[in-house]
Amino acid sequence: MREIILDTETTGISPDDGDRIVEIGCLEVEHQMPTGRTFQCYLNPERPMSQGATNITGISDAFLRDKPKFAEKVDDFLAFIGDSKLVMHNAPFDMGFLNHELALIGRPALGYDRVVDTLEIARTKFAGAKNDLNSLCRRFGVDNSGREKHGALLDSELLAEVYLELKGGRQPGLIFKQDRLDCNDQEIKQHTDTARPRRPEPLPSRLTQAEESAHQEFIKNLSAPSKWQATE
Repeated sequence: MREIILDTETTGISPDDGDRIVEIGCLEVEHQMPTGRTFQCYLNPERPMSQGATNITGISDAFLRDKPKFAEKVDDFLAFIGDSKLVMHNAPFDMGFLNHELALIGRPALGYDRVVDTLEIARTKFAGAKNDLNSLCRRFGVDNSGREKHGALLDSELLAEVYLELKGGRQPGLIFKQDRLDCNDQEIKQHTDTARPRRPEPLPSRLTQAEESAHQEFIKNLSAPSKWQATE
């Protein structure tokens, strides 16, 4: 199944206030594995960045001045996402901006029926906990050390790993804790003895006398010492 992990960066927090998209980042996933195909573009929003947005993204008005407008990149964007599921973190934010941009140029809106919201999944799994992208990266051991500033493609790459974890990508039962690996032989023996009680009396041997004699004759003829030979 093909899915698109998607993120946007914007001039502010609300398209209703005239804020616009300044970056789109997408990453293609097939059967929950990134394929290496990506789509990323910076856009001239035709309005200034808010100071808050610049602080978060590091994107300045001067940087965006010569970038293409959304209308110039929309066909490439829509061709990349196709009809695939769109995976976003806090989907109403990104979808609100995308559909606002599409409406401005007379294009049909993207349907919410194709959206997977990882924030909603995380809130269900970890009710009451912090579920922003950084917190989820820490929870799942995803390396986000390069995320000094928000970036749409970088955030999509991080979200792809988080999404895999939310879908049960790792098998916790197959991971041994370090304290289990560090236990000594005595601890292992105690665990084994506790888990598997010994019989009060051993079962009698099922070997016949002829089989026992044949076995003793066999080990006498071994060229090297054998662990089966009795020692004094």
